[in-house]
Amino acid sequence: MRTLLGSTRLPRALSIAFLIGAVLVLSSCAAGPNPAQGHGDAGFFLGLWQGIIFPITFFISLFTDRVSVYEVANNGNWYDFGFFVGIVVIGGGGGVGARRAKKH
Repeated sequence: MRTLLGSTRLPRALSIAFLIGAVLVLSSCAAGPNPAQGHGDAGFFLGLWQGIIFPITFFISLFTDRVSVYEVANNGNWYDFGFFVGIVVIGGGGGVGARRAKKH
């Protein structure tokens, strides 16, 4: 008779219990609707600006609750796109890696 500690394989019931537990833990991380979200005036250009100043606002947001990184009351996908483009502009996009690859 093999014991749990002496065996390299877990019993089937324990494996299923672990799988169910992992699914429950991962599903608790799923994004849900934000009750504070509303349709505001934050559009593409405000998203672009807030994406550009992201590193500064992130650092400040670590020390205060009055500053947030992302505007929840925005007008939708255009704000998201502007925010993304702003972060890519600051991060240098993929062009930096492409230039390094050409040198080697």
